[in-house]
Amino acid sequence: MPSDTSVSFDVFRGIDGKITSDHVTKSLGDNEIFVQTTHSGLCGTDLHYLHSGKVLGHEGVGIVRRLGPGVTSVKVGDRVGFGYTRKVCGKCRHCLSGWDQFCENVVDFENKADADIGSLSNGVVWDADAVVPIPDGYESAEAAPLLCAGSTVWTVLTEYGIKATDRVGVLGIGGLGHLAIKLGAALGCHVVVLSSSESKREEAFEFGAKEYFVLKSGEQPEGLKPLDHLLVCGSATSTDYTFLVSLMEVHGSIYPLTVSSDKVPIRLHDAVLRGVRIQGSLTSSRRSLRSLFQFAAERNIHPVLQTFPMSVDGIETAAGILNSGKMRYRGVLCWE
Repeated sequence: MPSDTSVSFDVFRGIDGKITSDHVTKSLGDNEIFVQTTHSGLCGTDLHYLHSGKVLGHEGVGIVRRLGPGVTSVKVGDRVGFGYTRKVCGKCRHCLSGWDQFCENVVDFENKADADIGSLSNGVVWDADAVVPIPDGYESAEAAPLLCAGSTVWTVLTEYGIKATDRVGVLGIGGLGHLAIKLGAALGCHVVVLSSSESKREEAFEFGAKEYFVLKSGEQPEGLKPLDHLLVCGSATSTDYTFLVSLMEVHGSIYPLTVSSDKVPIRLHDAVLRGVRIQGSLTSSRRSLRSLFQFAAERNIHPVLQTFPMSVDGIETAAGILNSGKMRYRGVLCWE
């Protein structure tokens, strides 16, 4: 017999490169809640887990339906987002300093600790303190991509000393890049877009860019002044970091934001002479996520979406478009 804290829900796993539906039952532990998923973003990271057997997704939005023991921070009926971090201890030095995504004790990134939990589902069991409220009036479909894509660029733009007077480059106009342009411009930065073609020039200026340059392999773009910061939002494996160093101002910073396990060569001599920093950055803390949603709602900043039904066929269609590089610009799965 199921207990009064048990919940059942449908999930979508990546198995042998395909999407498979499944049904699971979980029990609500201390401070855990059951969230009925209504929307989920699809991230490039999800494609890495298509052979894992795990439930996919880490850009979820839904409605709180059940409360476990001791929950006080949310109530039934609240609309919340849940992202990369499922649970943190709240007591270690990272949690206390606001960098809880580096929690030393209890942390769950990308469903590694629980293969049955993910936002490609019609429900999740989550720690109540690790969800973020969605502002009234902000559409759930638009909120989902902020939980990873938006939060990844937001962390860079707000946590590493970028100033409104800085020249901030954005390399690649995709799911991450188009949000980096919008958020960077709204923060007052002078946003410079670097792209492989002319095709997205008009959109880049609509998003808030001040300059746009087409990069050709190894060639310095004519008229490009040095950049103080550069967010690398395109393919990690095809990026020539030695060339990127040549685009930077002295003591400039380059932020690689796409995931790859490949080694990326860089000529250290060039980086040393310019004092250029290669700065890694993880996705947002809970504090940072809350500030992002408040900022996006107040400034009327919204991702550009393609929506798909939350089904095996819908997820596989979205994954195919994402894998081909043709998503404009963030895919979102929706329960009808």
